[in-house]
This record gives sequence, C-alpha cells and structure tokens, in this order.
Amino acid sequence: MPVVESTYKPPFWAKTSFVSTVYSGLGRRIHGVEQTRERITLPDGDFLDLDWSYAKEKSNKVIILLHGLEGHAQRPYITGTAKLFNDNGIDAVGVNFRGCSGEPNLLYRSYHSGATEDLDAAVKHVLAKNQYDEIYIKGISLGANMALKYAGEGNYLPKELKAIIAISTPCDLKESCDELLSLKNKHYAIRFLGHLKDKLRPKLEQFPENISITDFNSIKTLIDFDHVYTSKAHGFKDALDYYDKASSLQFLPNINVPSLIINSLNDSFLSAECYPVGEAKHNPNLFLEMPKYGGHVGFIDKRNIYYNELRALEFVKTVKSI
Repeated sequence: MPVVESTYKPPFWAKTSFVSTVYSGLGRRIHGVEQTRERITLPDGDFLDLDWSYAKEKSNKVIILLHGLEGHAQRPYITGTAKLFNDNGIDAVGVNFRGCSGEPNLLYRSYHSGATEDLDAAVKHVLAKNQYDEIYIKGISLGANMALKYAGEGNYLPKELKAIIAISTPCDLKESCDELLSLKNKHYAIRFLGHLKDKLRPKLEQFPENISITDFNSIKTLIDFDHVYTSKAHGFKDALDYYDKASSLQFLPNINVPSLIINSLNDSFLSAECYPVGEAKHNPNLFLEMPKYGGHVGFIDKRNIYYNELRALEFVKTVKSI
C-alpha cells in the first residue's frame, strides 16, 4: 500500500512519449492567470522570485509550485496548476529557483535537484506572509525530486503542510541522467545543456576564482556540467556524490505527509529506479500512480486542464480523510 491504479486516458494523438512531452513543453498555452512577483532575500544574501496568483475570494489555503530543470514559474505546467487551484478557491505561488526568473542570481551557486534549503525558505516566507492554515507543494521533475526530499529529510516540517504532489519525478538522479544521455533522448539533452551553459557563461567573468574557461570548455555532457559546476558550486565532491546525496529515493521511507507521485510508464527520462513500488507499498503516506501514457510532464487531457493537475486538486481535497 498504496500503489494507485491510474484512470488517465490521453487523446489518441498524444499516446507517444515524444508527442505528449514536446507539445506540453512547447505548444501548450495558458490564459487567465495574473501573477504578481515578490522577491525574497535568502539567508546567504541571494534571492528568490515568487510569482503569486490568487483565488477570487480570500483563501486560507495555498499551493507552492516548483518547476523543473531550466524552467520558471511562467511555464504552462506551473500556470495551468495555478489557474485550476485559483478557480477552486486556493492561492498559488510559483517559486523561481535561483537564476531562473529572468535575472541572474547574485552568487556563484544557483539551484539543484536537492536544494531543499531554498524550498524551506520559501515555505517559511509563505506562511509568515499570509498565515495560511493549509499549504500544499507540487513539484515538476527536478522540483518533484526536491519536494519529496524535503518531506523525507527528517527536518522540521510546518504543521500547515498537508500534502505533496510530485510529477514526472527523477527519484534516482544518476539513473535518470543516464537515461537523458541515451540516444533516444539526445535532442532533449542537447537542449538542456545549451541552456545550462548559457547561464554559466557569465559566471566565468563574475567568479574567475571558481571556474576557468578551460573548465567551461570541458563540459560536453550533462554529467560534465554537474561535475564541473553543480557539484563544486554546491558543496559536493563530484557529480556522482551530488546524484547520490540529492536523490529523493532514499528519503521516501521517511515521508509522513500524504504524498502522491505520478510517473508515466512511457516517460523516456525516467529509469526503472524512478518507479518506487516497494517504497509506496511500505509507506502508508506515499501514493504511487503509474499511468501507461503521459511522457514527461505530458498528461494532456480535456479543456486544456491536464490530468496531473486534476489529480493534484483531487488529492489535496481528500488528504483529510487519508
């Protein structure tokens, strides 16, 4: 308990992983979400930009939304969830990770899959600002791994945190990186790496004591990037040490907040280790749903409301009875 049987049935044209993933990332549009930006200062002097959208009536509930690798809070998988929750009386706040809000962050470090200290800072700020009675966290891909790690680390969690939803979660970062580097995902890997290197390039001039042009030019793959930059900038020994310590899989047995993982079986980014059936069966707070279709964050459904968004809303409405 509990592995959840999925009812997701995509339109006929969206059954392949490539189509559902690419359309959802590049073709989907969300209208009717009005976001207000707020900047908060982190304990180390850096900043996070939060994008708020609100229910029509004053709400005592809020969902915190975490984007994926090289995403931001205007991505349709964030704004689509925000719109649905706002329409159902729940505020939403999209967290832009360091350097992802359209403005470079201040420090050499930036963000990574396990940076739960930044999530914790955002949660504390959200609670202090509006004194919500209930908060939920929904993470996408990298953000999903971060949310689950946060829940299972054993640190203090606020009593207001009632549920976590994790979508297309790379629970095992090393194995997921290997999948991304496989031939079937070459086009995705090239795109991700290009964005990451574009953001890293200005840091060559800002922080010459941390990285050289030789280091930068040695980055040919995503693992190279994590070895040269991500690991060193965030206190890990190397890329493998980063993957090992930041992966959420090891933290799943400790989760005591109702948490729903939705990972499609045809997600080409995920390895077998990213379907934690054993962990779900042994943790009554962990719910694992594995739809046959959906690709990576591509759960296309009717009226431009995605299946994972509907399930997230359904899940937070039922957590009190779990």
